[in-house]
Formats: sequence, C-alpha cells, structure tokens
Amino acid sequence: MHTVEEIVGRLSSQGLRVTDQRKTLAKLFAESPGYLSPKDVYEFMGKSYSGLSFDTVYRNLRVMEELGVLEQVVFEEGVKFKLHCREHHHHHHLICLQCGLTYPITYCPMEQTKVPDDFRVVKHKFEVFGYCNSCEQDESALQD
Repeated sequence: MHTVEEIVGRLSSQGLRVTDQRKTLAKLFAESPGYLSPKDVYEFMGKSYSGLSFDTVYRNLRVMEELGVLEQVVFEEGVKFKLHCREHHHHHHLICLQCGLTYPITYCPMEQTKVPDDFRVVKHKFEVFGYCNSCEQDESALQD
C-alpha cells in the first residue's frame, strides 16, 4: 500500500469514514519514506487542522496500524509508525537508525527458537537496528 488511494480504499473497505484528516494522514505516510513518531504526525497535522488533539491523532494511527495500513516499531526514543511494506508474508525487518531505510528479513527467527511446552506464542516482533551503507559512509566521512 503506497498510494493515497490504496490507503483510503483500505480504510473505506473496513467501514471507516474517510475524513479530510484521514486523507491528509494517508498522504503524509504515502509520501514519507521513513518512520514518523506520533509527535511528528501531530505537528504536521496541526498545521492544517487547528484544535486537533494529540489523542485523535494517536487513535487514528492505532486504527491504521490495526487495519494493516501502518506498521508500528518501538525505537529507543519511543514508538514510530511507517506505511506497511508490500511484503505479504510474515517477515521481520532490518532498520537503519539514521534514515529509516528498511530491509525485510526473509525468514522468521522464531522458527528456530525452542519455546517451552508450557508457553504458547500468540504474537511476536523482531527488528534489528543498525546503519545502511549510505548512512555508515556519511558517518565515516564526518569523522575523517
């Protein structure tokens, strides 16, 4: 889901009202390659919608995440959201801490994890954080 139309279509197909605010939110994520914090989204939306509450923004982010439109990742500095990638199978990610570039991990580490018999896994997430080549080279150039 990368276009505004695809995102709006997903919201509509799930019975949600497609408001101007939700269209603006869809456009923001369709045009943002990296991860956005709820604060980033709130500040952006506040420029167009005076009186908009942080709770309303956060609630819409959560709804879009529950519908599979957005992905949520917990960084050290807090939760951030990104448009759901086009991978349709179960997968995890390598994430650049500088630019937010995301690579899919093509296998699930849980498949090789021994889970105790008295524990039932119902959900899991696995992200690996580091730096892509471009950001690593930029960092090296600054240190020279």
